[in-house]
Amino acid sequence: MKYGVVGGGPAGLYFALLSRKADPSAEVRVVERNAPDATFGWGVVFSEETLGALRDADFESYTQIQDSFARWSAIDIHYAGALIRSRGHVFTGISRRVLLGILQRRCLEVGVELRFDTELHDLAAFDDCDLVVGADGVNGFVRGLSPETFKPALHVHDTKYAWFGTDLPLDAFTFIFRRNEHGLFQVHAYPFDARTSTFIVECPQDAFRRAGLDQAGEAASIAYCERLFEPELRGHRLLSNRSLWVSFATLRSAAWHHDRVVLLGDAAHTAHFSIGSGTKLAMEDAIALVDSLRRHRDLEAALTDYELERQPVVERFQEAALESAAYFEHVSRYEGFAPIQFAFNLLTRSRRITYVNLSVRDPVLTRSVDAFLADGRRPDREPPLVAVPPLFAPFSIRSAHLVNRVAAAMPATEDGVDGLPATPLAPLSASAAASGAGLVLTEMVAVAAEGRIGAGSPGLYRPEHLHAWKEAVAAVHDSSPARIRHQGIDRPLRQGGWTTLAASAVSYTPRGVAPRAMDGDDFTRIKAAFVTAAEMAVECGFDLLALDAGLGYLLAGFLSPLANRRADVYGGSLENRLRFPLEVAAAVRGAWPSDRPMALRLNAADGTVGGVTLDDAVLMAAAFRERGCDLVHPVLGQTTPDGWSDYGRAFGVPAADRVRNEAHVPALASGNITSADEGRRRRPRRPLPPGAIVGKPSARSRAQAIKAAQRRQGEMFDSLHLDVHDILVSDAHVVSLMTLKTSKGGQPAEQKLVQVAHVTDDGKVKELWTLGG
Repeated sequence: MKYGVVGGGPAGLYFALLSRKADPSAEVRVVERNAPDATFGWGVVFSEETLGALRDADFESYTQIQDSFARWSAIDIHYAGALIRSRGHVFTGISRRVLLGILQRRCLEVGVELRFDTELHDLAAFDDCDLVVGADGVNGFVRGLSPETFKPALHVHDTKYAWFGTDLPLDAFTFIFRRNEHGLFQVHAYPFDARTSTFIVECPQDAFRRAGLDQAGEAASIAYCERLFEPELRGHRLLSNRSLWVSFATLRSAAWHHDRVVLLGDAAHTAHFSIGSGTKLAMEDAIALVDSLRRHRDLEAALTDYELERQPVVERFQEAALESAAYFEHVSRYEGFAPIQFAFNLLTRSRRITYVNLSVRDPVLTRSVDAFLADGRRPDREPPLVAVPPLFAPFSIRSAHLVNRVAAAMPATEDGVDGLPATPLAPLSASAAASGAGLVLTEMVAVAAEGRIGAGSPGLYRPEHLHAWKEAVAAVHDSSPARIRHQGIDRPLRQGGWTTLAASAVSYTPRGVAPRAMDGDDFTRIKAAFVTAAEMAVECGFDLLALDAGLGYLLAGFLSPLANRRADVYGGSLENRLRFPLEVAAAVRGAWPSDRPMALRLNAADGTVGGVTLDDAVLMAAAFRERGCDLVHPVLGQTTPDGWSDYGRAFGVPAADRVRNEAHVPALASGNITSADEGRRRRPRRPLPPGAIVGKPSARSRAQAIKAAQRRQGEMFDSLHLDVHDILVSDAHVVSLMTLKTSKGGQPAEQKLVQVAHVTDDGKVKELWTLGG
């Protein structure tokens, strides 16, 4: 085999080294545009896991790396005049220049041909090669030769950063946050040898311009940053190596290979520097590619195997990196946090470290967080020596004192007659309270007969309803709230139903029954119905009342421009769309006792073009806070059938995070939170990558997958049936969890499978891999 490598960075050199070791008869040639000792940036960070992979791949280079690296196990956080140190985070740093020198020497030892100072614009120099490896970085030309195949997508981040070095020898990964008259600046710094450290300075675009850094050269930028971070530098200097201010770009490529060309490292993907995984991922790509070439004689099969192995791994790191980048891009929303709370939020920003994980790494810090959230934030008392985890810390809103921060909902009954449930409510509320939750939510309760979701939905609008709800409250008094709502733009019953009301006569689906747009009399009548329901809730003994303005129901329909098409004072601008929901909130607040809290379920994002956004949600939450709402529960989607589609784990946490920190109102987070550890997380997950959807495969793709499975196994069954349990469809792949049921010769068989299919644009399965078990 003949291998040509474009790019002499860690990815290209490591592939050249390993491929030559795997096949000493192979001819390997590396072409690099720069000189051997030219490199940009300063240090490279490896985790213990990555070092183990490097040790197994090439022990000789691993030994040299080990002799040259700096190791630390602490993270220092400088914030608001305090220094917080967290231990238990083991990392290794090495000079990028030293790493390249080690890999270059090892390549020469095993017989790799290295050509430096050679500029390429095409692949003509590799016409004699069986495989060309594009390892020329995010700005390289190899990926650009086949954009229709690789389909690269770049996301340019909002902040600016400069990659400095410093002669300050740090002993920990260090974060520094400093606000001056120009804005908020932050530092990501870490050691990589006994004398030098990496010192990355990052700031928002507006701070960058106000500071004049957009007009500053390297020397002026260094002088500015040295003055700004003088307390932490302690007289040491910042160093430059083409340390220019740039914006980081996250690169995703739909495919990583085409014909005899394959991409490695930053040429295929990038991950934000704040999680320090760029070089790690690049070298692990090289290991995986060489392993795939060893396993498969067929080049196409080897490259497909490499891509299918590495893409999911890289996507997980990119998701964590995007989480981390988003944190630093919007870190100003957490400036009001106390230092210990800020530190915990920072450490768990990417979801790779959770509360449970941090409690193992650094139990001292997590105990401090527990104590602070329990009652240590009160200035009149010392933090407790022993405290429960944050999820189980007490929480108070007005007169309601919750023993923990868990909310549980009563199961829906849907067997009522004119709002009166046939099923006794007391056992249901008692069962919900038995879970140990500090707050028990009822199912949605209609304020009028026409506001029910269905014929069996419960209500609170007739005297007969009082007894049932009084019993339910008595079963779990001090923890059960009511949530009152009114049906709006929903799916009205086709038979036995009634005309529903909405902001506009817009049906939920194209063939659905349109509601009636509210007129002048309706506004007065519906507002009075909400007030009456609130007064009845007082009589029932509820401790918290929650208005429902989410998921496309009546009040939510006014908030969303997708459902509100009105041309009067209740439609158009956000201010106008808020008018009626705020009138209802103010009226209900007036009828609800002043010492009892009022909550709001708020439509925080429609998840489709032209709908409500999270920016709108912050403004709306602040407006409702001014009308007396003490707690906001952001919910997502369902205003239209094609709205929010990312219903992964903890999908509602981003909205709660923004509402709490920007609208300054306590928020109830929900959305497929499946464990207590997820409930303790302080950072949200991001949506799936662009192009990825969750759903059922097309009939054509499914049929092609079955045929491919039959061909791959080399036999035809008497019958074959696939039960698909779960599936992820992306631009180029179908990943299915399924049960394969077959019959041959009268003998039935059943097997659990994970199947990965590479599907072309015309629906054909190009490659299919199946794992059993």
